[in-house]
Amino acid sequence: MNPSTSRFKTLFLCTGNSARSILAEYIANKSSSHILKAYSAGSHPKGAPHPMALQVLKEYFSIDPSDARSKSLDEFKETEFDFVITVCDKAKENCPIWPGRPVIAHWGSPDPVIFEGNEKEKLHHFWQVAQQVKRRIELFTSLPFESLDQLRLEAATREIGLKETSLIPTSHQQ
Repeated sequence: MNPSTSRFKTLFLCTGNSARSILAEYIANKSSSHILKAYSAGSHPKGAPHPMALQVLKEYFSIDPSDARSKSLDEFKETEFDFVITVCDKAKENCPIWPGRPVIAHWGSPDPVIFEGNEKEKLHHFWQVAQQVKRRIELFTSLPFESLDQLRLEAATREIGLKETSLIPTSHQQ
């Protein structure tokens, strides 16, 4: 696929599809819609996006998430994606086989839903995860897609998930 003529269909996959994958879908569609058409899903969707994920999108990224919903990966089982990116370890372990030959990569981030702290600290943690997701999407969309063969593209996409893995705490640290 040539990114100059069409967009890469990209699925961000998580277990609950309530926070990290929702953040990735909306941030990618706003900041990189010229290259990506992003979707999100969960292997065991929670039923609704987490309110703090929606708050971060609206307040910090000026994104209207009013149509956001928690979706099952079953909704996309016949869809041919160019990229499938897991954003949580459980989704990585249970990633199904996808039609076509998508590049599959893992960009794990701490789950902001389970972060312990007061409301201000929790919101800050959601923002930190969203910033990490945004930086990874920026790195991804700056890849020279047209000059990379399938193996190099897959390696470069996977390498993005190895960046900044320890910058976000997994719990409140005094």
